[in-house]
Amino acid sequence: MLPPALCLAALAVELGEGEKSAERSWVLQPVGLAQRPDVDVTHRHPALLHPVRAEVFTGQADKAIEALGLCGFDRRLPTVYVTGGAQGSQQINHLVRDVLPWLVENANVIHQCGPDNVTQLRQDTASLSASSAARYHLTGYVGAELPDVLALADLVVSRSGAGTIAELTALGKPGVFVPLATSAGNEQVHNARHLADNGAALALVDDVSPERLCEVLAPLLTDPERRSAMAGRARAYGRPDAAERLVDVVLAAAGE
Repeated sequence: MLPPALCLAALAVELGEGEKSAERSWVLQPVGLAQRPDVDVTHRHPALLHPVRAEVFTGQADKAIEALGLCGFDRRLPTVYVTGGAQGSQQINHLVRDVLPWLVENANVIHQCGPDNVTQLRQDTASLSASSAARYHLTGYVGAELPDVLALADLVVSRSGAGTIAELTALGKPGVFVPLATSAGNEQVHNARHLADNGAALALVDDVSPERLCEVLAPLLTDPERRSAMAGRARAYGRPDAAERLVDVVLAAAGE
């Protein structure tokens, strides 16, 4: 008699040691993302099955303007949302700080820096001109207003964890990813590189410098058609119905 089937949701490009060790399993991997032929499994299900919160799809750009008091934003310019996660990322914070005078000349910026980093960044950016400062919103944390911020954003600079990838692709948001180099199995680098290789994002991996950030941002900020094309390719990887698909696959595995 065969042992019960094990259904593993591998929500990143690379499989971890636990998934590799399963003797009889279903492995759920992101659609189009690199498969691992060296792993012997019964089934691979080609779908990005990282559930996306329903509220993410309810955002309204005008609500973000009102809730965050972004009266100085120039709506003729694209809006960039920068985030390093709930606690912020010193690496991303420093990159953005170092290019900020240039960036706010070309975009509005919402910068979620992490609660512990607000004071220092306020000091570091105090020399911005009044008009530039009006286009730069610094905040420690984005909470319930996140769906509205995402609706307002034309471009997102962030890490490339599975949850972030799932939300941004489901929304069709162009991303510039700065992977966390210490992520388990280097999964953030794999995630970012795959989307970048397919024109669905840009990735800062080998050269993570302010100069490189400017280089990749500039064409997207100045060319709406380029942003739109990248958004479409990102959306092709998204699965807004991931939760329902995951349930279906698990039930199918259970009834095998």
